[in-house]
Amino acid sequence: MAKTGRQPGGPQAGRPGEVRLGASIAALVALALYATLPSQLLSWARFVVPGVELLLLVPLIAANPVRMDRQNRVLRSMSIALAGLLVLTNSGAFVTLVHELVAGGAKKGTSLLLAALQVWLTNIIAFALLYWELDRGGPVERAKGDRADLPPADFRFSQDENDDTVREVALRSSKLSDWRPRFVDYLYLSTTNSTAFSPTDTMPLSPRAKLLMSLESIEALLVSVLVIARGISLLK
Repeated sequence: MAKTGRQPGGPQAGRPGEVRLGASIAALVALALYATLPSQLLSWARFVVPGVELLLLVPLIAANPVRMDRQNRVLRSMSIALAGLLVLTNSGAFVTLVHELVAGGAKKGTSLLLAALQVWLTNIIAFALLYWELDRGGPVERAKGDRADLPPADFRFSQDENDDTVREVALRSSKLSDWRPRFVDYLYLSTTNSTAFSPTDTMPLSPRAKLLMSLESIEALLVSVLVIARGISLLK
């Protein structure tokens, strides 16, 4: 019997790494959203912080320009640092935005609404990148590694448990197709967590995943209820 090039539960022979383009574009969009926040909120920081983050992003793209095939301790640390910095700096922008509301510094409702939307969108991208970098050892490990050697998962996707359903659905399951989560899956996870303020079809498993999702949903809830509501009142 001919070999198939894949062991049960393992990766395909010569399995390609994940395409980097989606994550790179998302990171650049997050930097642009932060840099264009109103000057009254961040002043010079809205240029300095994206500059530092760009310095981290450029070598990461240079190391894996097309597909995520190369990984070492330095690249891994830089990747997590970039995602974490995006989360922290955007959380700082959120705190400043709320402070401006409470202190009465925000006079124009339209600019406030736009800033709130920018913070909310950046939040989605930043947490998506962080989830993508942390889960199961990161994108390189997930794509290239043998499934039996992957670190414990931070998230349980529906594909991880639907192998016993109808055939056309089961064909996309992790067990039957060797499916691995990619950036778009974490972007969807982050989007639903920021809109539903809770998990939907993807469940957090580790304590750090639960804490990160809690932080993201709290910030999203406050932006939706407090900031946007106040902005609408300023339009009157």
